[in-house]
Amino acid sequence: MSVVEETFDVVVIGAGHAGCEAGLACARLGLETIVFTVSMDSVAFMPCNPHIGGSSKGHLVREIDALGGQMGINIDKTYLQSKMLNTSKGPAVHSLRAQADKVMYALEMRRTLAETDHLTLRQGEVTDLIIEDGRITGVKMFSGAIYHCKAAILCTGTYLKARCLYGNVIEHTGPNGLKSANYLTQSLIDHGVEMQRYKTGTPARIDRKSIDFSKMEPQYGDQRVVPFSFTTDPDSIQKEQVPCYLTYTNEETHDIIRAHLDESPIYAGIIEGTGPRYCPSIEDKVVKFSDKQRHQLFVEPESAFSDEMYISGMSSSMPEAVQYEMYHTVPGLENCKITRNAYAIEYDCIKANQLYPTLEFKNIHGLFSGGQFNGSSGYEEAACQGLIAGINAAMEVLGREQIVLDRSQAYIGVLIDDLVTKENREPYRMMTSRAEYRLLLRQDNADLRLSKIGHEVGLISDERYEKLLEKERMIEEEIQRVKTVNIGANEPVQKFLEAHNSIPLKKGMKLAELVRRPELNYQMLADIDPTRPELPEDVQEQVDINIKYEGYIERQIKQIADFKKLEDKKIPEGIDYDDVSSLRLEAQQKLKALRPISIGQASRISGVSPADISVLLVYLEQGKYLK
Repeated sequence: MSVVEETFDVVVIGAGHAGCEAGLACARLGLETIVFTVSMDSVAFMPCNPHIGGSSKGHLVREIDALGGQMGINIDKTYLQSKMLNTSKGPAVHSLRAQADKVMYALEMRRTLAETDHLTLRQGEVTDLIIEDGRITGVKMFSGAIYHCKAAILCTGTYLKARCLYGNVIEHTGPNGLKSANYLTQSLIDHGVEMQRYKTGTPARIDRKSIDFSKMEPQYGDQRVVPFSFTTDPDSIQKEQVPCYLTYTNEETHDIIRAHLDESPIYAGIIEGTGPRYCPSIEDKVVKFSDKQRHQLFVEPESAFSDEMYISGMSSSMPEAVQYEMYHTVPGLENCKITRNAYAIEYDCIKANQLYPTLEFKNIHGLFSGGQFNGSSGYEEAACQGLIAGINAAMEVLGREQIVLDRSQAYIGVLIDDLVTKENREPYRMMTSRAEYRLLLRQDNADLRLSKIGHEVGLISDERYEKLLEKERMIEEEIQRVKTVNIGANEPVQKFLEAHNSIPLKKGMKLAELVRRPELNYQMLADIDPTRPELPEDVQEQVDINIKYEGYIERQIKQIADFKKLEDKKIPEGIDYDDVSSLRLEAQQKLKALRPISIGQASRISGVSPADISVLLVYLEQGKYLK
């Protein structure tokens, strides 16, 4: 019997948010790339929440864009509502969040894939990896077809041996009833990959026509929308936005849930996988936060082409009848009609400490992975991993050096370092508190931090890079000008300061000192700064932040310099930790298992103490590993 055999540079397994970014990166770098999906309907699908961004996640989307990825461009084209979160706090935690049109988001991403040179999108299930002499050389399909490759990227999302559960109903499908992938897990195990089981969940979808919005609080987007992508013209995306709504659970809701806890597969012991701590089901919220009388629920539109509304904050795996009962207790949902039941989904994924920080498998050369397959949660976390895996798979094929973003460079660096270094026992979610240097890793300066890397890789065009260099020049020149401009204690200045509840001047002062006052900012001071040049809004924003937080920024730059010393101290790949005398047994075991690439990474491994690091440093300085 004849068998189809084809050859590509890169095979991408999965076409979710990670797979799309991985495939686009490889194809845009000129490599013949094929992206496999179990269903064309799952391409860039948003099976859970219908939004992109949010606290810390918005940072990831901006960083994806700065490196040359697609997610930011795609959501700018397909949003229903957009809002900058945390604006009452400092700029380090400002983060964009956009309500997505789920239908249009997926269609627009699929169109982008279809129109990208060197990229083939193919429906089919990969069942086996072909590995020869420790290197990936191809994949085998359920049909028997074989696709040879020089590198492969696993982006299977929540589809591996997936099953969806609510009550005693178990459906062996992927999310939203889509086909699951049931065979690849065994191939991975056969090739020495350690697997684990995670779970996540999603709320019911409700028919808009059955909701009484008068009992809810409307939530509106920003009057002027800030785009996710640095390439998007803000004026081109201003439009009438769709409102979301806020409502709450109550004690009646909680009583119903408590009365039926034994019918939830989470509490009945049917679910094997570990769920996300920071996005719990409504059952978990009621049990773990029993002191709370109510929980926030956001009612959000799924698409302009659908009447379905998403009930954010009320994911569940309760039986269908119980779901009706508990949703009907919520103000505004008393007569709601469910269009899709809430459910939990279990799936196979890996322990990510089997990967290098490049997202390449330590034991299988040329095999990379990204997304929920790596034990993370969220579209944004998936997309950024897919992009890095795609870049590094391309670098591997092209014979170029792979990239690693460290914790001082990007939220993406924090995320990947946490995944591959720490012992994560639940789906990993990005949070601003995880980033030690978040004042420097702001969403507003992602292009200034990362676009040089994107340009060196080949995903940022020369034209875009030249614009970035011009932006840097304007920022630096204006900061220096503001530091030298004197503002006199004249009548117009005093009146301006009084009007803004700011202390009048006793004598002249540098403009930068006024910028640093909490009640003032660079943009406001234009009225008393006659020599100010015309500058773009994004340049003005950077000038204001860099002057206002200069002392804090300088302090963090010094902290990063110390951090870099440990990150730059590389650990030789062939080191034998058994030869490192005075190293504790636990540290030996952890270091042998995780094989860190630097002293910095080694210092973040659970079970490796500062004393162990000191011993390791002495060993390396003595050069004994060379003998």
